[in-house]
Amino acid sequence: MSNTQLLFGRSGPIATLTLNRPHAGNAIDLSLARELLTAAIACDEDEGIRCVVLTGAGRYFCTGGDVGGFATAGDATPSLLKELTAYVHMAVARLARMGKPLVTAVNGPAAGAGIGLAALGDLALAARSAHFTLAYTAIGLSPDGGASWLLPRLIGLRRAQELIFTNSKVDADAAADMGLVTRAVDDAALVQETVELARKLAAGATAALGFSRRLLLCSFDNALETHMEAEARAIADASRTAQGREGIAAFIEKRKPDFWRMDGMPDEDPNEDTAV
Repeated sequence: MSNTQLLFGRSGPIATLTLNRPHAGNAIDLSLARELLTAAIACDEDEGIRCVVLTGAGRYFCTGGDVGGFATAGDATPSLLKELTAYVHMAVARLARMGKPLVTAVNGPAAGAGIGLAALGDLALAARSAHFTLAYTAIGLSPDGGASWLLPRLIGLRRAQELIFTNSKVDADAAADMGLVTRAVDDAALVQETVELARKLAAGATAALGFSRRLLLCSFDNALETHMEAEARAIADASRTAQGREGIAAFIEKRKPDFWRMDGMPDEDPNEDTAV
């Protein structure tokens, strides 16, 4: 895949999407939004991809929408925003609902829609130089990119209200403490920790991870009995897969399961020579 605003890298079973407008803080314009959607669909559709990493080029992770473009659009700004959010929201939805895990490597400051993208990861690692500011209401706008849906679920309604209404800046360690990201890591360790995490997930039972993603995504919307029925169907379906059979057999035989081979993947080891 040839992109300019978004780099699509592939190393074995791991795909890495890199927001690539470092001169603009990786702010999202129409071109980047379109490329993000195209990449999200490609990751969703490619069965050889077992884990997706999302990160940013340069100093910033993502500073949100391209506000300069909003100003240039003038009276056409509402139309621009509707088109921009159409692409971004479709990309977020596909990344959220694909049957493989998403790791976000927040390499620097995130704001606006960048916070939605950072929080979207099943596992989100933040460099300690990163900080988070919603920033929408500071320029007279309201959240997008899934931020107002994700934040109450991850950090609670009260904290979400505070961050959205006051535009408080949150550093990486505080973001981890409140659950906005999984953990904060030293800047120099971010790439290596991301690689190790992506390798571990790529070598795992991706079918079970996909079922788990779907269950967690709908857990706030279902009544208990409805959700338990979804759990019952999911675990039964997981047991039908080659990975499920391998996991049960490995447990009984007291050995490590080989989910990679059970998926009919090529002989290369997903834990070797994989870069982000």
